[in-house]
Amino acid sequence: MSLLKPFSKLPGLNAANILLVENEEQLQQRLADALVEETAVTVNVRLAKTLPLPLKNEKSRPRIDLVVFIINLTSELSLQSAEASLKYLDPGYFLGKVCLLVTNARNASVPPARLDTVRKLAASLHCPLLCAEDQTPDGVTNAAERLLTILKVAAGLVPMTTALYLSNLTRCTVPSDIDQQGFD
Repeated sequence: MSLLKPFSKLPGLNAANILLVENEEQLQQRLADALVEETAVTVNVRLAKTLPLPLKNEKSRPRIDLVVFIINLTSELSLQSAEASLKYLDPGYFLGKVCLLVTNARNASVPPARLDTVRKLAASLHCPLLCAEDQTPDGVTNAAERLLTILKVAAGLVPMTTALYLSNLTRCTVPSDIDQQGFD
């Protein structure tokens, strides 16, 4: 078991590689299909249930430009799996190359504490937290478009913009002086 490192391989020409990590695989394939429809850039999508990735494919694996953890808020196992997988990322990924994507944030059965836990996790990692609607095709398409924007920057395909700069603009913050119950 080794750490996934962001700069261990050279980037591809006009290509971006994204790793979607989801334990339950409910949104993963639909999101991957929407991402590869991008025509301006070659988008390679890798899918994983958890990290670490197998060592046997390490030599042929391309450089991963963005790692997206998909968390289903109705499942405690999904959150626990994402938290356990985070320790297999090299600290260099947390400089604009990690994103958390949550689903079912509007579901009434989701405990508010679980969403707060995910918000605090994203804030502690200084990474973006995106909410996605996975029940409709438009929701999946919108999530894919937002991920493509972040992916292009993380892969270095947007001139004059770095992943670290984008990370500062899009990172999740949890205000310490505001009562969280006031947002409900």
